Amino acid sequence: MTSEPVTAPRQRLALASLALAMLLASLGVSIATIALPALSEDLATPMAGAQWVVLAYLLATTVAIVPAGRLGDAYGHRRGLLAGLGLYAAAALACALADSIGWLIAGRLAQGVGAAWLMALSMSAARDIVPAEKTGRAMGLLGSVSAVGTALGPSVGGLLVAGFGWRAVFAVLVPLAVAGFVLARHALPSAAPAGEVRERFDPKRLTILALILAAYALAMTADGRFAPTDAFLLAAAGVGVVLLARVERRAAHPIIDMDAIRGTGFIAGLVTNVLVSAVMMATLVVGPFFLALGLGLGDVLVGLVMAIGPAVAALSGVPAGRLTDRIGASRTLLVGLIQVGLGALLLAWLPRGFGAIGYALALFALTPGYQLFLAALNTKGMLQAPAGRRGTISALLSLSRNLGLITGASAMGAIFAMAVGQADVTGASPDAIGFGLSATFTIGSVLVFCAAGFAAVTGRRTAETDGRARGSEGRE
Repeated sequence: MTSEPVTAPRQRLALASLALAMLLASLGVSIATIALPALSEDLATPMAGAQWVVLAYLLATTVAIVPAGRLGDAYGHRRGLLAGLGLYAAAALACALADSIGWLIAGRLAQGVGAAWLMALSMSAARDIVPAEKTGRAMGLLGSVSAVGTALGPSVGGLLVAGFGWRAVFAVLVPLAVAGFVLARHALPSAAPAGEVRERFDPKRLTILALILAAYALAMTADGRFAPTDAFLLAAAGVGVVLLARVERRAAHPIIDMDAIRGTGFIAGLVTNVLVSAVMMATLVVGPFFLALGLGLGDVLVGLVMAIGPAVAALSGVPAGRLTDRIGASRTLLVGLIQVGLGALLLAWLPRGFGAIGYALALFALTPGYQLFLAALNTKGMLQAPAGRRGTISALLSLSRNLGLITGASAMGAIFAMAVGQADVTGASPDAIGFGLSATFTIGSVLVFCAAGFAAVTGRRTAETDGRARGSEGRE
């Protein structure tokens, strides 16, 4: 892939535009949650319907992210980002002007598709403009601004709803997206897509993949009751995976080019990302119940304690990227996994003895570990990805994280409810809630330590494969 040279000042502007794109993608979720009660009342819709304002965005992002990455590889990362920013801005404006819940959900679906472009192509575009030795810093920066968006969304959204009404949480995103579009158009270099990639784009197989993801996400975002419809959706997703795998084996240009990534440990990284993200999601699903029902904290204190995780993530992303550049992605990834596992173990037991302070201390251990893991995984993926496949690899990394978050919200929530001993945990005793917390994060720590062992074994095999390959090249 050839592109015009990027000077240092323009590189900084380009990274700023990519950071703004990633910020918008995370803000799109977090800023809308605070507006649900107000829009539910204004549009005369029940809370179950209003929740689809958030679910529609998440569903669209999950389903569209791989096609967005493939299209970016086919037609250029800059073009894809500009298209995503334009769609995001138009959809946010449509949401702000919506006069019914149906139109609002439709606008959120479109906004989620735009966010998929931003998530899929921000990392790959960053790799296009920074040297290999600084890739970790770029990945850390993007991870930090994503955490900033998650942290700022509820507080900024609350101020906007209080001062201007629920429509303001969508209207404020429009000028930000327009600013991102202008900055990206000016700063990002024009790059010609690799010549053979356009031939590889297959809308039929990508549509099948999108339907599989939609079925799985819909099943996992049920309202806590596993209905026959959910079982059918999971079965359909499973059958779709089998059929797509058979088609992919015969395809001349598969969605995931196994020849390009074989021996890199990339597939293992995706599996690990799903597991770790599922555990991290438990802090958002289980944490509020423990803080409110187990410790008896009020809404304000619960919000403050819950904000610690995103705040620490925002501060630790760039240092995590620098460490990745310094000691290497594989080592940093393993260090991050071990720290996440230890943090989950602390979260299982410290809060029961030290209350909110113990919960906060555990987050201070857990969250930087997660940022180390993400920075290392994303750096490794971007360094190993062929130039013409970076958008797809970036999309798969983001997709695995989304699937982990979706799965974690359902599975870790179910583990918590089972440990508490009743489906409606609001009526449980503080001791039962505390036991549920301990059980959930003990299981989570076991999953993360298993993922760490998996990553260590895979990394050793990858190193051995690389060593044999280098030895063979030397003999030749």
